[in-house]
Amino acid sequence: MTASVTVRLDEPTLAALDEMARKTSRSRDEIVARAVEDFVASDARLLEKIIEGLAAADKGDFASDEEVARVRRKFLSPS
Repeated sequence: MTASVTVRLDEPTLAALDEMARKTSRSRDEIVARAVEDFVASDARLLEKIIEGLAAADKGDFASDEEVARVRRKFLSPS
């Protein structure tokens, strides 16, 4: 089952959408539906990771000082 949704886009975005539709021989609806599906799936994964992190923090499960120092060295040391 599908439902209709109205979306307002600025002119440059709409033009880009139409150009993509033309180049890929797909409809606006197909492209927008896929974009929304991808966004929702991506944000759902991100939200799950945030919930897991908050649950770990609530249990007091934090990185040790040495773990933090190791990560800092990894990203702050010159290559």
